[in-house]
Amino acid sequence: MKIAIISDSHDNITNIYKFLDYAKKQNVEMIIHCGDVCAPSVLKELGDKFGGQIHLVYGNVDGDKVMMEKIAQSFNHFTIHGEIGKVDVDGKKIVLTHFLETARELAETGKYNYVFYGHNHKPWQELVGNTQLINPGTLAGLFAKATFALWDTKDREPKLILLEQI
Repeated sequence: MKIAIISDSHDNITNIYKFLDYAKKQNVEMIIHCGDVCAPSVLKELGDKFGGQIHLVYGNVDGDKVMMEKIAQSFNHFTIHGEIGKVDVDGKKIVLTHFLETARELAETGKYNYVFYGHNHKPWQELVGNTQLINPGTLAGLFAKATFALWDTKDREPKLILLEQI
């Protein structure tokens, strides 16, 4: 399965559209969003323009959570997990959150194959025990180049993609 891992899109609709176009061409089947979508209207755009499964956790600047929940519920392929989300894909245990501290604690339990997080806008990957701890960076390109990760679960690890290079 092809999965795109994104975070910190911060209402940058231009970058979101560019990412979604790339995701469609790459036959991405699932998006994992590690928080900071920001506006509920952007959440609707994601749901409207991507037909595969979308899993999202809240970030620190996701404001109107009531409206975000209503929008997510209007799609049958959109799940908002709250602060921490757990997804099993192709026999791999995945957990997503927004903050590094929480992500590190989850990785240290050894219960998961992958822990994805965001918040600091810095792409990062490290092995914690047998768990891959990964930050895909910021899709918005805020304080850093716009990045996301693409993962074919048949491969071992997600690959970082620079938005400007697609």
